[in-house]
Amino acid sequence: MPALHVRLGALAAALALSAALSTVASAQKKYDTGASDTAIKIGNIMPYSGPASAYGVIGKTEEAYFRKINAEGGINGRKINFISYDDAYSPPKTVEQARKLVESDEVLLIFNSLGTPPNSAIQKYMNSKKVPQLFVATGATKWNDPKDFPWTMGWQPNYQSESQIYAKYILKNHPDAKIGVLYQNDDYGKDYLKGFKDGLGTKASMIIIEDSYEVSEPTIDSHIVRLKSSGADVFFNITTPKFAAQAIKKNAEIGWKPLHFLNNVSASIGSVIKPAGFENAQDIISSQYFKDPTDPQWKNDPAMKAWNEFLDKYYPEANRADASVMYGFIVSQGLVQVLKACGDDLTRENVMKQAASLKDFEPLGLLPGVKVNTSPTDFAPISQLQLIRFKGEAWERFGDVLSSDVGG
Repeated sequence: MPALHVRLGALAAALALSAALSTVASAQKKYDTGASDTAIKIGNIMPYSGPASAYGVIGKTEEAYFRKINAEGGINGRKINFISYDDAYSPPKTVEQARKLVESDEVLLIFNSLGTPPNSAIQKYMNSKKVPQLFVATGATKWNDPKDFPWTMGWQPNYQSESQIYAKYILKNHPDAKIGVLYQNDDYGKDYLKGFKDGLGTKASMIIIEDSYEVSEPTIDSHIVRLKSSGADVFFNITTPKFAAQAIKKNAEIGWKPLHFLNNVSASIGSVIKPAGFENAQDIISSQYFKDPTDPQWKNDPAMKAWNEFLDKYYPEANRADASVMYGFIVSQGLVQVLKACGDDLTRENVMKQAASLKDFEPLGLLPGVKVNTSPTDFAPISQLQLIRFKGEAWERFGDVLSSDVGG
């Protein structure tokens, strides 16, 4: 009898162990909609057409980068299925595409959708659905709000911090400046303007003219003429690439030569400076947090070599002078880092948890000293910038890497 007890006891123990192991195995693999043993479905929305179509190359770079990752075996053995739609930078269209991605395509998350007005239009929807709106391609300050919008996270330095850095520079080096500001009449433009005024503080009266334009306007020439006639000797140019190039051209055409500050979202040599004419862009000041692919100092840099090898193989037709291609390369590494960290727990909750746990991450392409850091209370991954000045056919860095908590 005792032997039977022993055998039954051993069998019970074996069954218990096998049940425990299968529980562990299933606990190790957790999936939400959009993830499985073999694939991870990622959604994306880009302005491939419309007034901000210069940014469309970001989506093309990301698609190429994920092809590279898939060719190398995927992420923890899973292939990325990247689904990218055009919204023409039109918020109602963004809403339509986001619903399609979440409800029809059933993606795990939406990654790096572009633009402040488009992302604003889907922020509440994404958060109510509890679907990550991850590393949005806009520097609006409001993406860093984990308390009210725990499913939305930015990526690049925020606009208010950037413009505060310009304001501090003007106060220190041009205390008697008469400033003219041109800004896009939406959340993106107003965010920059607010940061700039905050940075000027009690000296905000140095701004003698503020002029806004609509993205639907074909040209901003009349705005530039108005700014010149105000007598401003410092120009803060808060525009997207198409309008930034127009402004630089028009300034030269009418002989207006203020000290010109250009927001970094339009500092691309390929899509802004070159079309506007190198000779027209001399001494413009902007800021940067990643390496300029056209800068000869990075010629033998390992990150630049890796970038060029990636493009040779997966996106040979890319315009290598376009900073947006470098941006797409860097932010894609951010997503891969987060998904790798998720392991076999590919739930939306864990995606956000890992995204909020980045520590001194340095994707290839960032400037020396710039690192990616997040926490459950800080959804602003990159918060450092360096001032740059346009000379000849390239940007030159000057001064120190500045943290975006300058002035606030």
